[in-house]
Amino acid sequence: MRLLYPSDPFDPKRPDEHYLEEYAAVLAAGLSASLFSFEDFESGRFKASPALQPGERVLYRGWMLTPQDYASLVQHLHDKEAVAFTSAAEYQRCHHLPEWYPLLAPYTSETLVLAADADFTQALAGLNWPGYFIKDYVKSLNTGSGSLVDRPEDIAPLIEQMRQYRGQIEGGICVRRREDYLADSERRYFVLNGQACAASGEVPALVQECAALIDSRFFSVDVILRSDGVLRLVELGDGQVSDRKEWTAQHFAKMLGAVA
Repeated sequence: MRLLYPSDPFDPKRPDEHYLEEYAAVLAAGLSASLFSFEDFESGRFKASPALQPGERVLYRGWMLTPQDYASLVQHLHDKEAVAFTSAAEYQRCHHLPEWYPLLAPYTSETLVLAADADFTQALAGLNWPGYFIKDYVKSLNTGSGSLVDRPEDIAPLIEQMRQYRGQIEGGICVRRREDYLADSERRYFVLNGQACAASGEVPALVQECAALIDSRFFSVDVILRSDGVLRLVELGDGQVSDRKEWTAQHFAKMLGAVA
């Protein structure tokens, strides 16, 4: 297996600074890695250095891509006679909340998926939720006033803020019932080839259940303690575009080495 990282925009022989530590750890662990220009990829061109080998499995580690752009990357790999470790269908299954939510609904906050221009007051009438957490299919708003609102009529203005900060809304809007969580209790786990892995300690049963229910080779699982002590699923994500968070680069590389 070969890891594929975006290069520094100003030095194609170096990984982007965001992935520098991980790239070094991957090489130190004896794994193979290549770099590519993300800017060229966005322009429709793709070239990896060192070059990909025919039949080689390639696991991307880089910036978030829309499902359409990820499918384009998979095609570029195919054109080089390499094989994407994660298929386009697997990527979308973990990257877009409406794809994984029906499978994991009992473990996570109740969610309604609506169009970005929906009448939120009408759509949410009668729910009497204690508050609303707003995100598109992928991300919430981490700047400005944040993504929590108290009233349905506050959702549309928040969506406009999301457009201003991020430039676009991916997919539609996910309105999630507010739950109260314990501060500093969120943890990230990775599932690789069906095996749930922890940065430290044991893997919770909730993560093991997610690993059994999601059909994807590599994804992240974020869990958090609710104020009543119940462990809850916060987010699922494709592992290729998920930050390591509390994982050291060395531990992450060791996990990847298990399937290399």
